[in-house]
Amino acid sequence: MPKAVVPEEKRRRRRPTRSGKVLSEQIIVDTALRLLREHGAAGLTARRLGLALDCDPSTLYRYFRGMDELTLAIGDTLIGQALHGWRPTGSWRDDLRMLGLRIHAAYVAHPQAAVLTTSRVTGRANELAADEAVLTVLRASGLPVPQAVGVYHAFIDQTLAFAALDAASLALPNAALLAEEEVWRSTYSRLPSATHPHIAEAAPLLATQMVASAFPAALELLLDGVAARMGQG
Repeated sequence: MPKAVVPEEKRRRRRPTRSGKVLSEQIIVDTALRLLREHGAAGLTARRLGLALDCDPSTLYRYFRGMDELTLAIGDTLIGQALHGWRPTGSWRDDLRMLGLRIHAAYVAHPQAAVLTTSRVTGRANELAADEAVLTVLRASGLPVPQAVGVYHAFIDQTLAFAALDAASLALPNAALLAEEEVWRSTYSRLPSATHPHIAEAAPLLATQMVASAFPAALELLLDGVAARMGQG
């Protein structure tokens, strides 16, 4: 049976760590993000966290039932970063575009964390706020509930799928990432038109476009589809 998490008010009354730091969920999450950035997923362990926070690893279980619950909190923190400062404008297309770009950017800013969390459903406050924001935009646009849910599903899954794909590339060692980008120039650009006519004619564009994220373009295609469904296309 998992250990019970100590209520927040009781945690705050506990003594600081050996270095004088008073722990909180957010401090633990921020430290976990740093460890992921520096060491990757393999480096995120209770032992490493305890060393980084100068506390016994068992102390962490007063805040989280286990490392999986910490992973969910990390994902929810990234969503919170995406929502920070966002305000609806009243234009469904502008609002949906900005939400998508913000969510995608928040994840790829922490690629190692994104790889761990994009497929997870946290049920936490920031995730709920993001879902409510998207559905509010869609319902305010005039879409009935069934269509709004369908668009929400496509929108959020597309956003997170691209975040996971782009984050996985960014999480590669630099040498591997550069080697993959070089393939578009060294291999595709040298294919003869006799055998690969369409790749040969597109090679210069492939070399520049395939090394960047396709998410903004895919997002516009999705928004075009929504507009067409509304009769605005």
